[in-house]
Amino acid sequence: MTDDAADAAGTTPDLRASDADRERVAEVLRDAVAEGRLDMGEFEERLDATYKARTYRELAPITRDLPVAGVTPPPVVDLHKDPVPEGSWAGRVVGGADSRATPWAVAVMSGFERKGRWVVPRRMNCVAFWGGGELDLRQADFSAGEVEINCVAVMGGIQITVPPGVEVVVRGIGIMGGFDHREAGVPGDPGAPRVVVTGVAFWGGVGIERKKLRASKAERRREREARRGLRDDAHGGVHGAHRRMLQDHRDLLREQRREAREEYREERRDRRDRRDGPRYGE
Repeated sequence: MTDDAADAAGTTPDLRASDADRERVAEVLRDAVAEGRLDMGEFEERLDATYKARTYRELAPITRDLPVAGVTPPPVVDLHKDPVPEGSWAGRVVGGADSRATPWAVAVMSGFERKGRWVVPRRMNCVAFWGGGELDLRQADFSAGEVEINCVAVMGGIQITVPPGVEVVVRGIGIMGGFDHREAGVPGDPGAPRVVVTGVAFWGGVGIERKKLRASKAERRREREARRGLRDDAHGGVHGAHRRMLQDHRDLLREQRREAREEYREERRDRRDRRDGPRYGE
């Protein structure tokens, strides 16, 4: 059966899944645990199946009964390489929100930071003089489909972090300094905002990087614990039995040492009693 025929039949073609595909499914599972939709046993079982999956056909059933954030059922995670739907960024491009946006960020022998949930204005001016600043747009909302960030770095630095899918246009220059152009020219997702970075770096630098938002520490800890348990299960009962045997052996040695100490104390008491002899009057 060809892929077209498989699609027509309503099945998922046996295309090879990537690490990114598996991570997308793992993210849905983490959300489901946090919301109480899955217990830890179900989470571990499904996470194990996720990281063992090699094709879309194996990944698709894992989240078939789970909702994707912000989407009503049917809640199956789309694993195809189709373009992102036009409305996927609609909730973060909040037109007319300039009143909630701060158009200036200034660091003079100091620093500034914008991260988490904040609103990027249509035009933002950033100045770093003998200082540094950081703009993290990964959780930010945008006042318009295209925003401009004007950076002036004089003997200082400004770092801009954008999420995947955002188009970046760089029009800044460096004078005895650096203006990062590495992310320029990467096409954005349909409906995603466009970030235009302008300005000048004089004896300073403006850096731009594209980075996914990391899971929280609690989520990473839960996943590490789940993976550790899954690795133990994947290694089979032999390793578990071996660990139990080692633990039993350690317990036995501990008990033998305790008994030896008791015998030694008892022997010392007997020697002391024999040396001292019967007391007067006994």
